[in-house]
Amino acid sequence: MADVKLPFEETLIPPARRGLSLGSIVLLVGVALVAVIFGLALLRQNQTQPTSGPAPDFTLITYEGEEIKLSDLRGRIVVLNFWASWCGPCRVEAPALQNVWQRYQDQDVMMLGVAYTDTDSKAQAFIDEFGITYPNAPDTGTRISDWYNIQGVPETFIIDQEGNIARFYITQVNENILSTEIERLLRGEF
Repeated sequence: MADVKLPFEETLIPPARRGLSLGSIVLLVGVALVAVIFGLALLRQNQTQPTSGPAPDFTLITYEGEEIKLSDLRGRIVVLNFWASWCGPCRVEAPALQNVWQRYQDQDVMMLGVAYTDTDSKAQAFIDEFGITYPNAPDTGTRISDWYNIQGVPETFIIDQEGNIARFYITQVNENILSTEIERLLRGEF
């Protein structure tokens, strides 16, 4: 008997394709993108806040419109506090920061508050609520937070008179902690 070809046999075997299908390309691009994002997250996780050495310099514009450059404050102790109005621990430490400012502002100590990922109106309401009188500024584009590798708030850096980071606190601070460190630096104990 001769081989008889049925009309539907040709449709059962798909034609051979060359290259990747659109679905495969999209899948590969998606996997590569996830790998890059994951790699960047791991790299950022391995970065830590600066805890010694020169403090990263920055210029900020306070909510009152004053321009302050960190390097212009050399010769003074700087308490640099990153906070946000939506942060519970920031609300707890706010009175302590204000009290320390009132106690040391005439002793070559500068307190600077940096509002981290906050709206201007909510940040200003926070400042008003706690009667904060030391300079505060928004961190526009999180530039300053990125230079200090902020992981969350509150975070506080104490910078000595030579512009070096003397202490770093990754949690809320209190008057005793701040006063102890400020007194040590005022005595010249670096």
